[in-house]
Amino acid sequence: MSTMNLTLLTDLYQLTMMQGYFKNNNNDTVVFDAFYRTNPSGNGFAIAAGLEQVIDYLKNLRFSPEDIEYLRGLHIFDEDFLDYLADFKFTGSVYAIPEGTVVFPKEPLIKVIAPIMQAQLIETAILNIVNHQSLIATKAARVVYAAKGDGVMEFGLRRAQGPDAGVYGARAAMIGGCVGTSNVLAGQMFDVPVLGTHAHSWIMSFPDEYTAFKTYADLYPNACTLLVDTYDTIKSGVPNAIRAFNEVLKPLGITKCGIRLDSGDMAYLTQKARQMLDDAGWTECQISASNSLDEHLILDLLRQGAQIDMFGVGERLITARSEPVFGGVYKLAAVEQEDGTILPKIKISENVLGEHGDTAVVPWSIANISNVPVEDYGNSLKNNDGFYPEFKKNEVEDFVRKSGGRVIRRKGATYYAVSMSVCHLCKCLLSGIDTSLTVSTMVHGEYGLHDVALSLVNVVGKNGIHGKIMVPLTDAEIADLHKSADSLKAVINSIEI
Repeated sequence: MSTMNLTLLTDLYQLTMMQGYFKNNNNDTVVFDAFYRTNPSGNGFAIAAGLEQVIDYLKNLRFSPEDIEYLRGLHIFDEDFLDYLADFKFTGSVYAIPEGTVVFPKEPLIKVIAPIMQAQLIETAILNIVNHQSLIATKAARVVYAAKGDGVMEFGLRRAQGPDAGVYGARAAMIGGCVGTSNVLAGQMFDVPVLGTHAHSWIMSFPDEYTAFKTYADLYPNACTLLVDTYDTIKSGVPNAIRAFNEVLKPLGITKCGIRLDSGDMAYLTQKARQMLDDAGWTECQISASNSLDEHLILDLLRQGAQIDMFGVGERLITARSEPVFGGVYKLAAVEQEDGTILPKIKISENVLGEHGDTAVVPWSIANISNVPVEDYGNSLKNNDGFYPEFKKNEVEDFVRKSGGRVIRRKGATYYAVSMSVCHLCKCLLSGIDTSLTVSTMVHGEYGLHDVALSLVNVVGKNGIHGKIMVPLTDAEIADLHKSADSLKAVINSIEI
């Protein structure tokens, strides 16, 4: 798996766009951001994962002769472009949030700075890798959090969507907080703990349950966990396990062992099993539980007083059953100009400049939806009658300015959004990844303004604000920005100290 050539792990249109750039001699250096829009499964955060595989993919990105020949056979690529691909390699830079980091929507997990043909090609593979592993890592974190300190083992390989999903899902689960996996290949590839017991078939292959337990204990005295629910958990399973522990482990001075339940009323059975083990002197014997568990069932079991030390979670973790799509995207954020300056290309329709109030400035001249100017966007929404709603800037601005009041009326306060904004700023400061944000800072001549702090587009990173992005504004918008500054200054001057 690790040796698979992933160069053609891309969508066809990435290659057709590459050829278009090639034919038009466009190989500008660009900035692409990979981020996601919403947390999966209603979670309050996500866990970043997949970076190691992304870096490995980029390092080994080469078009083999077989790749070139296959592309030639599609009859849509010219020979000069295929010659370019034959010598292709990734030469760009990658900035990323470390794996295992708590992340939030709309912040870049990976930032790619590279010639546009290179940056375009790698979109699909990056999203494939990061979306899957971040999804599973986030699901694992939810399960681990629900377990409240008890260990969680991943063992969903048999239900995963193929070998890759099983192997890299196990890796992501470990990043999300699992203590081990049943996946031996994942253990070998990523040097993570592998854990496991035995199946019901082991017990059924012996003449009786006790003989199966004793044989297993003889074989693995230092890792002896017995599956006790094949026949009757309380009447035979636990008593036979205790007997095997007494006859095999106790003479060896071994006190650590375990039992596992895979069926039945887990809350009741684990409580009874715990009492029986403790009464027999096996207080260090751990109880494991499995069988279609997820974070919700684990919470429910713990609320019922279940005596479980280790949870084995399979299909609902490895498939992220509650929401099997992470939703990460890869968007063009900026283009480097000939003079070295960076021209933002991101949508800034949500960015409002100036003061936080009635004189806030919406830069309509550059606001867009899906790279379409907002005033032209309605043309794409015509119905069968050729009608589309008139775009009314004033109504949009009024809606935005009054949104705070609506939040207060419905939630009682706006501190939720404030807290999320503060957390996002802290992440930018701590991660070391430069991010374009609209924040209030002192102006020193920008747009002809002085001696006031206003919200403008700034680059925020490890060392704070690295500089302002001079978004191109119209004369009218700059005039409105001055009015916003004057309004703020008037308020400041009215304050008596």
